[in-house]
Amino acid sequence: MSSIRKMGHKSLSLIQDIGLVIVAIATLIAVGAEIITMYEAKSVSLADLLLLFIYLEVLAMVGIYMDSGKLPVRMPLYIAIVALARYLILDMKNLDTWQMLGIAGAALIIAIAVLVIRYGHSRYPYND
Repeated sequence: MSSIRKMGHKSLSLIQDIGLVIVAIATLIAVGAEIITMYEAKSVSLADLLLLFIYLEVLAMVGIYMDSGKLPVRMPLYIAIVALARYLILDMKNLDTWQMLGIAGAALIIAIAVLVIRYGHSRYPYND
């Protein structure tokens, strides 16, 4: 029974690695498309830079996961904060006051979650 379990674990690990490679390749394609768009527009906006930053964070998250086999919980939270900031910047003219406050509040809640997680990791570290 343990050999079936080991084979199943190896199969799942392989599928995860393939999925991570696909995510990395898709992210690189998206980065290339964004660079081409900026080149054709002959301008770079803050929204473009934030989008590139999101792509870099995704690549960093994939790299960390491939190196350690662990996904740091804070990485997706950082990506979410940047995505909310980008959304707020892009659609500011189309948002009413309550929508802006909702987006800013969501970013604040995520930032507080990051602080709680960081505090928990420093105060109650994992035992290896």
